[in-house]
Amino acid sequence: MIKKLLKFTVELAALVLLTGAAVFCGGFTLHLPKGVRVNGTDVGGLSRDGAIELLRQTQVEYLSGKALRICADEQVYEYSYPEINFTDNFSQTVNGIKKKGEYTAEVNYYLNGESQIADYICRAIERDAKEPYCTFNRAGAPFTYYSGERGYVCDRDKLVKDIRRSLEGGFEEVKLSVTALSPKGSLKEVENNTKELYSFTTYFDGANVGRAANIRLAASKINGTILRSGEVFSFNGTVGARTPENGFKQAKIIQDGKYVVGYGGGVCQVSTTLYNAAALSGLQICEYHPHTLKVSYVAPSRDAMVSGSYYDLRFKNTRLTPIYIRTNCTFNSITCTLYGRPDGYAYSFNSTVTGKIPKPKAVEIYGEENGVISYGWEGTLSEGSVIKTKDGVSKVALYRKDSYAPAADVVTIKRNSLLP
Repeated sequence: MIKKLLKFTVELAALVLLTGAAVFCGGFTLHLPKGVRVNGTDVGGLSRDGAIELLRQTQVEYLSGKALRICADEQVYEYSYPEINFTDNFSQTVNGIKKKGEYTAEVNYYLNGESQIADYICRAIERDAKEPYCTFNRAGAPFTYYSGERGYVCDRDKLVKDIRRSLEGGFEEVKLSVTALSPKGSLKEVENNTKELYSFTTYFDGANVGRAANIRLAASKINGTILRSGEVFSFNGTVGARTPENGFKQAKIIQDGKYVVGYGGGVCQVSTTLYNAAALSGLQICEYHPHTLKVSYVAPSRDAMVSGSYYDLRFKNTRLTPIYIRTNCTFNSITCTLYGRPDGYAYSFNSTVTGKIPKPKAVEIYGEENGVISYGWEGTLSEGSVIKTKDGVSKVALYRKDSYAPAADVVTIKRNSLLP
């Protein structure tokens, strides 16, 4: 019984070996037949693993001699192996070979991180169109104009497709597709928004050192101001407190209807000059105050007093475009000029004296001899209005009614002159 079982086992093992040999000989062997070529490479007689390795090494050698060039304007980007790599089905193809012949395996080339690379290249080229613009200068020419620049936008999707198409073909050079973006605005429009609206000048005594210094200091703080659409200009907020700490000097000021010495004397001439320029540019005057006494540098009802933090000059830019303020001082003059977009009106100021206030009785004080210490003056009643005209039709844009106080003569009288 044991001998029969041993004989059966030996025969079964022999049968298995013969069957396996038949499989290798009949359909699948560890080595490829002679005369096998895959994608033009002779792999006949090689083991299947060796053939796959050779085919892949051949692709690496092929890619090592290739480069993908992407031209973006004047910049050239170049990529090669291993940034360029491949996928294949060599294993499937080789393991399916049963006889000699020419075989074709699928090989696909790709650029590692193609989307990120396309984005990087595009971002290096792309920029927004720069609109025409101007800079406002504190001195020299009021504005410096710039015509703007074209912008550029790239087609990322097309770049990725062109990269793939090049790799699938003969590694042809890829050119980035760029679209130019023109500025939406025009330099002419910028120039139209920066026209001179009005320039107003008043004069002062340049030899009055303290007063002249205060005028120049206040003017310098205003010079170069840009008032955006809807913004309100505040003289006090811009110039600041008239104190020695802020650089202001002592000079005559009007206080309680009298001329006295105080810090910041002369600053009201700056506010008055600016008030006239703003009113005659068609801006909305929000706050102004007349002096208690008539001033010499403008006609009645054309002044604008500022004092402390309670009396301010304020005006609003009601236009859609900015207002630009320039101030310029010479030895004996201050000029305020406003620029912006004209509103189509011509503006004029009408000042009318409507009455006089009698000079009070002279103030007498005792002295060494009879004489006049100071002469007074009559007070003035006046009206002022800004008239705007368009197409021959005039309208009152601003009306004011003012009263300037009189001042009495101050005389000296000798004591003994009163005796009989």
